[in-house]
Amino acid sequence: MTRIALGIEYDGAAFHGWQSQPHGNTVQDALERALAEVAGKPIRVTCAGRTDTGVHALAQVAHFDCDVARPDTAWVRGGNAHLPPQIAVRWAQTVDERFHARFDATSRSYCYLLHNHAVRPALQHGHVGWHHRHLDAELMHQAAQVLLGEHDFSAFRAAECQAKSPIKIMHQADVRRCGDSILFELRASAFLQHMVRNIVGGLVYVGIGRQPPESIAELLAGRDRTRAAPTFSPAGLYFSGVEYAPHWRIPAAESIILPSFQLRLS
Repeated sequence: MTRIALGIEYDGAAFHGWQSQPHGNTVQDALERALAEVAGKPIRVTCAGRTDTGVHALAQVAHFDCDVARPDTAWVRGGNAHLPPQIAVRWAQTVDERFHARFDATSRSYCYLLHNHAVRPALQHGHVGWHHRHLDAELMHQAAQVLLGEHDFSAFRAAECQAKSPIKIMHQADVRRCGDSILFELRASAFLQHMVRNIVGGLVYVGIGRQPPESIAELLAGRDRTRAAPTFSPAGLYFSGVEYAPHWRIPAAESIILPSFQLRLS
């Protein structure tokens, strides 16, 4: 039995999230069907971080086991030949059988792309969030710094979240503007369900002056989701990378220019 790791990108607008569902319209379902065509038998994949309906991925990582010998390039070319155009396998490589895409991840990254203009976007519909009032990106960045470190993130957790613990370690919480675009970049040990979208909602309240910057610290300390801002749209959310220990030899996420905007992730 050989273990294969994959790098995957996808446009989540057409799918009901990552995780397999009976209706079959998920990223995992589409990927498993494509890989099964290459292997000639059923394949089951495990990803580094499951994404919700409408959420995209720039650099998802997954693994699967297979007892059929195929060159690594076959999983890329063959897989992509059977995948819908909204999903692409970027790379594939044979890894140590002990590697686990989810449990061996040391951190995960998300970015949220927000169109900040009085008029809603059309060409970027489904791929960016939107807010019509001018947002103070510097003030939002200042407020986000209290998220750094180890905290109980219950105030930013979905009611239906099934994570065993709300305690996570935030390594990065940056907000920056480029023209009419605002980019939120978050990197943590792991994320709770809707955690990024709830943080973005809270920061937007700060950015329009509805709440002071100190409100983020107060929400974090209070651990009460009912006091926080509404969950922001999934449209602008991208799973942007996973980190692993060097000995696993997993390719690092490439520098990426986000769609339709001159905002570079590196």
